[in-house]
Amino acid sequence: MNATLLLCDSAVVSEAKLFILGGGWSLVGPGPTPMAIALKIDVDFNAVDDEHHWELFLEEQNGDPIIFETPDGPRPIEVRGDFRVGRPEEMPAEAAIPVNIAINLGPLPLEPGKSFVWRLTVNGYSDPSWSAFFATRAMPDFTMMEGNQ
Repeated sequence: MNATLLLCDSAVVSEAKLFILGGGWSLVGPGPTPMAIALKIDVDFNAVDDEHHWELFLEEQNGDPIIFETPDGPRPIEVRGDFRVGRPEEMPAEAAIPVNIAINLGPLPLEPGKSFVWRLTVNGYSDPSWSAFFATRAMPDFTMMEGNQ
């Protein structure tokens, strides 16, 4: 199995294809900004027709989970789902089958001037390449700007 993650402004899956708007960024903010993850998972030919479970975790660059206060108490930012893929008749038997997933998120109040990463697991397995790194801009220092006037 192989996976590709792309950070974007928004994403949609239609007719088994990913449609991406504003894709390929790695710097946002400093304020809360909506974001999306375009996810393509290539399922090996010997794993079609099986049930698969995926999970995305938002972490600091050092691997610590990002925790937010919710009405139900502190919770990590996680997204998960399940999929099953069949083999189209036209596909060669040894070809991997792509599964496209679009995850659109509202503005997340992430700390300015920090680095983050989305990490993917599929069926409990992860690969170092199954991640998407990004950073938030630092807040502008308005006191320096006022001193220059």
